Amino acid sequence: MSYRRDHRGSRSALFDNMDALEAGGLRTSSSYSSGMDDHDNEKTVDSLHDRVSFLKRLTGDIHEEVETHNRVLDRMGNEMDASRGIMSGTMDRFKMVFEKKSNKTICKLAGYFVISFFVLYYGIRILLYYLYG
Repeated sequence: MSYRRDHRGSRSALFDNMDALEAGGLRTSSSYSSGMDDHDNEKTVDSLHDRVSFLKRLTGDIHEEVETHNRVLDRMGNEMDASRGIMSGTMDRFKMVFEKKSNKTICKLAGYFVISFFVLYYGIRILLYYLYG
């Protein structure tokens, strides 16, 4: 992400001479040949060439960043699809368990076991609090 700082700092360098160009650095009228010598013309062309190459690098960096984000989003979408498949499989298994009467009894027993575990846990915890608390 350091290239963003470089490009932001270079942005002012890119556009600092635009006022000079707009104010008459490039003339398209008939007075062009008499108003601007070849040295100034080449200097302006070189400056524009530098700016164009900078913009080309900047757009290349933006393109790479967009491609990276697209790959991340595609990978995340694939992972979400896989997790959705796992969840639907788990829900199908729960449906199968609750459809059978014998499985309902087993689930009730498991639920009672979990509830009794928590009751015993908190009961012992309260007892220890009063004894040593």
